[in-house]
Amino acid sequence: MENTIDLSRRKEELRNHIKDVFPESNLDYCLTCGMCVSGCPAADIEGLDPRKLLRMFVLGQEEELLSTRWIYTCTVCGRCKHACPMGIDVGRIVYVLRGMRPKDQRPANLQRSCELQKAGNSTGIPNEDFVWVVGDVLEETRQNEPEWAGLQAPIDKAGAEYYLNQNAKEPTVEPEEMVPLWKILHRVGIDWTYSSKWWDGANYCLFPGDPKDWEETLRKQVEVVDALGCRYYINTE
Repeated sequence: MENTIDLSRRKEELRNHIKDVFPESNLDYCLTCGMCVSGCPAADIEGLDPRKLLRMFVLGQEEELLSTRWIYTCTVCGRCKHACPMGIDVGRIVYVLRGMRPKDQRPANLQRSCELQKAGNSTGIPNEDFVWVVGDVLEETRQNEPEWAGLQAPIDKAGAEYYLNQNAKEPTVEPEEMVPLWKILHRVGIDWTYSSKWWDGANYCLFPGDPKDWEETLRKQVEVVDALGCRYYINTE
């Protein structure tokens, strides 16, 4: 028949790609028991859940799998794998599916934040502005709260024991939200520092599904920490 669709061929094409990227995937082990759905925070959003996603693989629904918005609704929290009696890692499969989408078909805000982060930070503010905001907020806190006159927020302090990253949203639109953590670190006597570059700790490049972008932004942060000689990395994200 001319209109017959070879579901097995389409299924195998996608399955083989998953296995190339994720060799330990075990799609054939699904029992359709539904345990994965029981703790899934994204179940029924967009009409999908982990079990339905796996059934789409079985039916060879390649286009539907690659076009559904549910793969970005999934939090990749890992509860499905923990609950699955066969150990199927649906979150990892979702991550691979995300990476198969062309960049111009991924959620625009998410991809844009990743591209901005690759250039410096996810909000796109100049590093000089970050340094200025930290200094300005620190000085304001010292003046308005005399009991914190000795508060510190060091930047590029070579040899500091701890390196602190920062969510870029706070210095951009909520700068006062940085202060409580500074106070905690000061109170317990932690020797810490920010960096004046690659200081953004919210790695948005994790979420679109492109491991090269994720690795690039993470590596740049690690290089900064190593260059400063910090022993520990405090990841606030």
